[in-house]
Amino acid sequence: MKCPYCGYDESKVVDSRPTDEGERIRRRRECLKCLKRFTTYEVIETTPLMIIKKDKSREVFDRDKLLTGMMRACEKRPVSMSQLEEAVDEIENSLRNTLDREITSLQIGELAMDKLKDIDEVAYVRFASVYRQFKDINSFMAELKKILESKER
Repeated sequence: MKCPYCGYDESKVVDSRPTDEGERIRRRRECLKCLKRFTTYEVIETTPLMIIKKDKSREVFDRDKLLTGMMRACEKRPVSMSQLEEAVDEIENSLRNTLDREITSLQIGELAMDKLKDIDEVAYVRFASVYRQFKDINSFMAELKKILESKER
């Protein structure tokens, strides 16, 4: 493992433990040259999930892209980073648990909106406004009415 401080190629593992969800291994390493410590994560390599976008193009699923979109929706809202990371983990796990290796961006957007609805309603509306591309105030109000109706139940 290359040291992020000095670039030396040799390091030793000082500590190794599974992360909370047990899907990654966190390793504390020490550079054998500069003796500084750094953390790495080991992840099982899986078959990539392909995302079919609205324009029918395909790209590999990028959890960071999903997390960034959800973070943008939660700006200036009382939502912790751990809540968002947990939601993205759950979305990614549900996608990987399907037998499909190709998933539409629409499916991912719906899953993200479901998670955001439970986390923060304002963030949900922000995400939905970009994701559903509301054409006018009436379509925006219709979405708000759905939220209010479900809240009353």
